[in-house]
Amino acid sequence: MTQMAGKTCIVTGASSGIGTATALGLARKGATLGIVGRDGARLEAVAQQCRDAGSPGVVTYKADFASLDEVRGLADALTEDFPRIDVLINNAALVKQRREETVDGYEMVFAVNHLAPYLLTRLLLDRVVESAPSRIVNVASDAHTFGPMEPDDYMSTEGFKPMKVYGRSKLANILFTFELARRLEGTEVIANCLHPGFVSTGLARDNKLGVAFLKVARFFPGVKSPADGASTTLALACEPVSVRGEYFADGKVHRTKDYARDPEMAARLWDDSAKLVGLD
Repeated sequence: MTQMAGKTCIVTGASSGIGTATALGLARKGATLGIVGRDGARLEAVAQQCRDAGSPGVVTYKADFASLDEVRGLADALTEDFPRIDVLINNAALVKQRREETVDGYEMVFAVNHLAPYLLTRLLLDRVVESAPSRIVNVASDAHTFGPMEPDDYMSTEGFKPMKVYGRSKLANILFTFELARRLEGTEVIANCLHPGFVSTGLARDNKLGVAFLKVARFFPGVKSPADGASTTLALACEPVSVRGEYFADGKVHRTKDYARDPEMAARLWDDSAKLVGLD
């Protein structure tokens, strides 16, 4: 795979699972890294692994994506610390078993999985464009097949079904990617998204049964390790890519539900998200 020496890559959700595997994969290719997570001690442990793996420089950023103010502070720190951003990987995500609200008053899953990466990307976009040719990679999921977007109830106030809510947040990642790619036409920034596969990670860490299931599920056929789950992310970040605004799985363009390619819904989600995070 292509080496990344001289490239700066940002990875969110890097303190565990696919995020850690992604950061390590980039480190082995010689990339300079900015890694983001909620747990400072775990982040520093990952940073040391990345240094040992060959990264010439790793900076850690503790940020909770349940706070849009922390996302804004993260964007300020990244633009101050890095004169260029060659790759932005929006990987951080969570699943909740019951409805919770963030400090901003938004439903937690939609806020962390969509609004936070949307805001971070918007705030870093000028730097990414200036650094072109560059990449934006959004980690989505086949969970988007659980149902269409409900734009009149982004916050899931009309009943809360955990996997359906998670699926909508991943659908939002795909719609965001398609609209982002459209808006980046004429630039040398390539934006794509992907399904990492069924990976045994700590995504359901707030649910004891979910954690127990994932510990056992890692031994089932077809369940990927975090390193395997990161493979498509790394390919989209590092390898030559001839398409943009696409959804990948197992390293190839993968078909989505038709509602995940609805240009009107993608444009509406972009505008609605901008209002929710306080952007034009």
